[in-house]
Amino acid sequence: MSEHRRKPPPPQGGGRAAARRGQSGSSSGRRAAPRGATGSPADSYGSSSYGSESHDSGSEERPYGSRAEARRAAQRGGRRRAAENTAPGGRRGGPGGPTGPGRGKGRAATAPGKKRFIDYPRAGRAGWRRWVPSWKLVSGLFIGFFGSLVAIAGVGFAMVSIPNENDAAKSQNNVYYWADGSQMVATGTGVNRQNVSIDQIPEAMRFAVISAENKSFYDDSGVDPMGIARALANMARGGQTQGGSTITQQYVKNTYLSQEQSVTRKFKEMFISIKVGAKLEKDDILQGYLNTSYFGRGAYGIQAAAQTYYGKNAVDLKPSECAVLAALLKGPTYYDPAGNQDLDRTATPAANKKRSQERWAWILGEMHKDKHLSDADYQKAIKAYPEPDGRKATKGMNGQISYLADTAKKYVLAHSDITEAQFDRGGYQIYTTFKKDKVNALAKAVKNVQKERLDPKHRNLDKYVQFGAASVKPADGAIVALYGGDGYENGHFTNNADTSGVPVGSTWKPFVLAAAMEYGTYKSEGEGVSPLSKYNGNDHLKVYKPDGSYYLNKDNTPFFQNNESDHRWGYITLRKAMEQSINTPFVQLGVDVGMTHVRDVAKSAGILDQSMSQNLNPSFAIGTSTPSAIRMADAYATFAASGKQADPYSVTAVKANGVDAPSFVKPKPAPKQAMDADIANNVTDVLENVIQNGTGKNAKALGRTAAGKTGTTDANKSAWFVGYTKQLSTSVAMFRENPKDHKLLSMNGTAGVDSIHGGDIPTQVWTEYMKDALKGQNDLGFPDATEIGTVQDQAGAPSPTPSVTITPSQKPSNTPSPTPSATETTPSPSPSQSCDFGWGNNCNGNGNGGTDTGGLDTGGTDGGTTPTPTGTGTETTGTGTTRGNGNGNGNGGIFGGQDG
Repeated sequence: MSEHRRKPPPPQGGGRAAARRGQSGSSSGRRAAPRGATGSPADSYGSSSYGSESHDSGSEERPYGSRAEARRAAQRGGRRRAAENTAPGGRRGGPGGPTGPGRGKGRAATAPGKKRFIDYPRAGRAGWRRWVPSWKLVSGLFIGFFGSLVAIAGVGFAMVSIPNENDAAKSQNNVYYWADGSQMVATGTGVNRQNVSIDQIPEAMRFAVISAENKSFYDDSGVDPMGIARALANMARGGQTQGGSTITQQYVKNTYLSQEQSVTRKFKEMFISIKVGAKLEKDDILQGYLNTSYFGRGAYGIQAAAQTYYGKNAVDLKPSECAVLAALLKGPTYYDPAGNQDLDRTATPAANKKRSQERWAWILGEMHKDKHLSDADYQKAIKAYPEPDGRKATKGMNGQISYLADTAKKYVLAHSDITEAQFDRGGYQIYTTFKKDKVNALAKAVKNVQKERLDPKHRNLDKYVQFGAASVKPADGAIVALYGGDGYENGHFTNNADTSGVPVGSTWKPFVLAAAMEYGTYKSEGEGVSPLSKYNGNDHLKVYKPDGSYYLNKDNTPFFQNNESDHRWGYITLRKAMEQSINTPFVQLGVDVGMTHVRDVAKSAGILDQSMSQNLNPSFAIGTSTPSAIRMADAYATFAASGKQADPYSVTAVKANGVDAPSFVKPKPAPKQAMDADIANNVTDVLENVIQNGTGKNAKALGRTAAGKTGTTDANKSAWFVGYTKQLSTSVAMFRENPKDHKLLSMNGTAGVDSIHGGDIPTQVWTEYMKDALKGQNDLGFPDATEIGTVQDQAGAPSPTPSVTITPSQKPSNTPSPTPSATETTPSPSPSQSCDFGWGNNCNGNGNGGTDTGGLDTGGTDGGTTPTPTGTGTETTGTGTTRGNGNGNGNGGIFGGQDG
């Protein structure tokens, strides 16, 4: 039997058992013995823990109390024992416990309990007072916490080391690889870096940085606690941490720490900054900061920056030049006057120069206010902005390699947390999707056509002509080739394959047709529209709103949509209108479908929101948007892949010193079904007909099944051809641009012809490249297009005859095609009554109306025979004239910001 269950010997005098017997006897009619009669201590009122009554001396003792009194006494004693349950004689152990002798005595006289190390909840307190900590506990916890912080700070201070600016100067090359794994180019910034001592850094440069970034530099401790607190609070809310608030913290970040946004990094930065501030002289810190800062263009340190921007040593910099370089520390992407649209569409040369000039003037003003520039020196420095030198090609960055590396770099920065400054330090291996043979074939095609058709030495109108092109793999998104321009070595630093500001003209019309097939018109109750639906193709037509009213000019006169000529096409099918690229049917169709639906279809195909015109006016249907060549090739690849869309990509893997870079987490984009396969296949069928019988007939020289669309904009400022086979989708853009203000120039008279159109030189480049790129591959053709939608003729169209004959897309028409000079030109509408559409010279300057000529449709509007087009035609989309700013867009691009 357990010791705790062993029955204790009865106490002398009967104890509690005797009392129970006495009570039992009382209940059965026997009188209990008076208290104290047995002589037991338990029978005495004065020694009992169960309670007593006071009596006058000499009074007769009353008998043992009632059971209720005994219970109340027991409860009072229980509360006292609860606080003393560990003491000898207590209820739960010890000699006086339930198993030990003297049980009654233990209850009556409990000894004080053993004190706990932390008296919480507090003993000897009842109710809510038990949970109120004592001042000793509060002060002890505070002292312990503060002491722990001091200990942690001491350990952190002791463990970190002071950074060395020479370590930061050790940069490596970045190595790019072709799709087959062979090396493309190794390029880096190692030669563009050189540390200099503080005496080689002009005082003006030192004080320009101090006045602009850290006025209290020579007096502060090197750490801004409030700045760190703000960064931590911002990070806790899910935002980005702010940069170091002091020059000391910036120096530490430049030389020692990674750029990861984490609490650990912030605390480590703080400890190192404290140690640097305590151990190094201020001039040493300033020297280190200026030797390790990134000034853009791959230039690390003030010496490299002086050479890169002004072609001189740092010691020879003038105060005015120092202020320009100090402005770059705010962010070279936005303060380099040469612009950096490859990383951000808003970083145009004009915008960057304006930002640079404003900050340059502000820095000089702060230097003057802080007494670091005398009145005379300030007046001399502020007199004229010192224009920096233009960009220069770095080692290995020439030809198309420069644009390939630029595209891959931009993709890496957009899909990782690697900063531009980190990337330019080198040590990365970038594996791309570019195929060397196709890149060379595209460059060769452009050069051959330029040599054959253009003569800038003898024709002024052939000057400043540029090309941009890209080739994408359908259903995959891999960019296999691109053409970005004449090369960095020739002073062309803008990647024309991934840039903005070149309107696409009538190459936009397939999105209008796809939207009509998917959504129908306001009259069809959601039922898709057949490509055999007829719309009025005549010139100079009013554009009607769904409510029956028509669009007005700003002066409230009716707005008329124009074609190239006044030829009367009559009511023709949308298929025929696409073939001959006639504007009026697609402008009215776009209104009937709804421009928001057109926008949504274009977006689902792969066009970025920011590249689309923000004015969803009638001219939106005929190509005022400015997506890049890469995005146009990718969007048409969606048609080629029967509606499967995959975002374009240029990098498959990134390694840092041979190990996968953990921050590069973007996998190969997964294709998604962006539109119904029947819709995509019907668009392809219509675009096959464009090549076989329409404005894209020059592409028939490819000699295999292909589909495509031509496009030319108002005043002949740009011309496009976008086409595809099952294996490859390629876009080619041609335009003229003023190199000074980047405004688009007319190509009327270029190449010795009246005008350049999408079916001419761009189609020639496309065909020559595709022949080479697809050499040895099978002609896979396209899936058959099944009949889709219902015929929804425009109001006023004559009733159809019993049958309509459609010329198969794969075969040429039995009637002559348009003459070789047939082209297309999409005009822009005039202003609306409310000026919301931004048409015309008096409303946001989106260009003037163009025209579009087709030939005579001898088949009539009733069908029955294949129409015989005659005559010529052009299509032009009215747009703005400034590349990057036309139509208020100037954007697009593969990576979200701009197209470039």
